[in-house]
Amino acid sequence: MFENLVQKLPEQAQAGISYLQGIWDEGAFGMTYGDIIIATSILLFALIIRGIFARTVVRGISRAAAGTKTNLDDALVTTIAAPLKMVPIIVGVYAASQVIVLNDDLQGIVDKVLRSLVAFSIFWTLNRAVGGFSFLFTGLRSTLSPAIVDWITKSLQLVCVFVGAAAILEIWGIQVGPILAGLGIFGVAVALGAQDLFKNLISGILILVERRMERGEWIAVDGVVEGTVEKINFRSTLVRRFDKAPVYVPNSKFSDNAVVNYSRMTHRRIKWVIGVEYSTTTEQLRYIRDEIEAYLYTNEAYAKPPEATLFVHIDSFNDSSIDFLIYCFTKTTVWTEWLQHKEEFALKLIDIVEKAGTGFAFPSRTLYMQQQEPPEVIHPPTLSESVHKMRALKGASSAGVNAGAEDGGDG
Repeated sequence: MFENLVQKLPEQAQAGISYLQGIWDEGAFGMTYGDIIIATSILLFALIIRGIFARTVVRGISRAAAGTKTNLDDALVTTIAAPLKMVPIIVGVYAASQVIVLNDDLQGIVDKVLRSLVAFSIFWTLNRAVGGFSFLFTGLRSTLSPAIVDWITKSLQLVCVFVGAAAILEIWGIQVGPILAGLGIFGVAVALGAQDLFKNLISGILILVERRMERGEWIAVDGVVEGTVEKINFRSTLVRRFDKAPVYVPNSKFSDNAVVNYSRMTHRRIKWVIGVEYSTTTEQLRYIRDEIEAYLYTNEAYAKPPEATLFVHIDSFNDSSIDFLIYCFTKTTVWTEWLQHKEEFALKLIDIVEKAGTGFAFPSRTLYMQQQEPPEVIHPPTLSESVHKMRALKGASSAGVNAGAEDGGDG
């Protein structure tokens, strides 16, 4: 009917319609514009279905899994929720390739796209499964450490990404072997210029394997940092100082320097040296020593031997004092509680020394003075005395010269 209607039109109109029909049939990429419109419509419909599918099926599965007590179904839903949204797109691409007629080259490209989408969905699911089922590594967390288990999880996820990318490249005919060889050469060059990076990486692995520290622990590295560990990364560790400032410390600092982990103390030490006056008698010294020991041994806040060392002794004779050495440990390692025990102990020490009838010594210096006969004081001569003395000396000198002359004349 359409052809009959066209034949009744003028020749110029028929020529224009034939020209347009030729362009329509020619199309692009080996498909007519009609095929392109049909394929585009199918893909758009697949995207609409994907939204509906995500809102209904995926949410329904998530609600059903949330009502159970086990964690397996929750992990399964977390794993497949996002990859399931790829299913309508894959079905749409497959349907579009079956509805329209494609040449061999274009059909081969569409087949590779479909296979790539399937491979991407599979490895995406595996990547999410590693994270979703990480709760199964609870036993390893107690055996190794939570940080190293997190590293293992991330490493497995990276392996899934790498293998998935290699599989997709193989689908498109790209050989992975030469790429790996090139990356190996490139890696040698990078390793020579990034020695510090690999040093920090290896140090981080050693930190986790040796379990030197974990998140939330209080550590101190001499000359580097002191604070609470927040996160152990591949290259550096985040330590939060007590003034709440974050410090990113290269992992090599923890292997090259001694790390003090205060959170793993079994007891907290008190080491004091107190000095009393030299006027203190031996009975007072013994009283002070015995009273301090009695206080420490009867106080439940302090650890007793053999659990921890505890002693009180007269230790040394200082310049201005007789010194006691007090060495003991509290059972608590909490800083605020330890400070409270120290304060109570200090007040008790003051009370004990006062009851003993002596006092605490402080730096002092004694100056001994010896009285002697005063020396003879010689005053300097006055001006008139000096002039008189000079004249006397001058007169004596003149008399001597005259006497000499007279003696010479007689001879």
